[in-house]
Amino acid sequence: MTRNKTSAKTRSEPHEPQLAYLNPEFMASPQARTLRIAAEYLDPQVRLKKAGVQNTVVFFGSARVLPRSIAEQRWRELERRGHGQSARSVSGELEKAWMAVEMSRYYEEARELARLITKWSLSLRQGKHYLVVCSGGGPGIMEAANRGAREAGGLSIGLNIKLPLEQKSNPYVTPELNFLFKYFFMRKLWFAQPARALIVFPGGFGTMDELWEFLTLLQTGKMGHSASILIYGSEFWKQVVNFDWLVKAGTIAAEDLKLFQMVDTPQEAFQVLKQKLRQNKLMRAAFRHPFP
Repeated sequence: MTRNKTSAKTRSEPHEPQLAYLNPEFMASPQARTLRIAAEYLDPQVRLKKAGVQNTVVFFGSARVLPRSIAEQRWRELERRGHGQSARSVSGELEKAWMAVEMSRYYEEARELARLITKWSLSLRQGKHYLVVCSGGGPGIMEAANRGAREAGGLSIGLNIKLPLEQKSNPYVTPELNFLFKYFFMRKLWFAQPARALIVFPGGFGTMDELWEFLTLLQTGKMGHSASILIYGSEFWKQVVNFDWLVKAGTIAAEDLKLFQMVDTPQEAFQVLKQKLRQNKLMRAAFRHPFP
């Protein structure tokens, strides 16, 4: 009898209410989409401000480009395996592996360029957060950029994105500047908002999407500030996009070609970047002395 009374009492106790923003089921629901979008705007804003980040140089490029050492190792392994098989059965794999070796130069050059930019930024004595290398936080060219910045003794930002096939953060992003986004458009906003320059290495759909986004924002005056675009690797990009034909066809103006500049070496890109940043009104105060 006592047991039944206890059960009844337990059943009659009111359910403890939960704060809506602490309810994971509600926060993941379609109805809370506006809150999630607002959070992806406010969280980076607060964290970047707290860290003192003022300006960024954004690196875009393929997530599939390998470091030179890994690409060469894979190619050598395929060559060794190929000795016991017919040439036809391994030729396609070897061709892809050799292309990966060829493309790996862009990983090493992105790494060197990020190192040069970060080392130079630190020499300006404006603090580690004044001009920070920023990438998408994943592998490939993104990893190379974060890696070069770390090797120079600086900080770097990673704006990662949650994908069905998870893209993991690379280990070179500064932990407190490592972000994860659900929404591509909020991630793009944070690529653009603090950016003073964009360096676009060879890449696929994602890289081209981001390049066109930046070009459109600058062309239409919607960026809100000036930013320089360097397209790295003229041999690659001239095969991918015929910018001159766009002018000839009348779909862009000849003046639009001034929105970007093609570069081919880390040293060339570095010199062009310094010159363009010197002309940026938002950054002139830091350059009262001649560039190192």
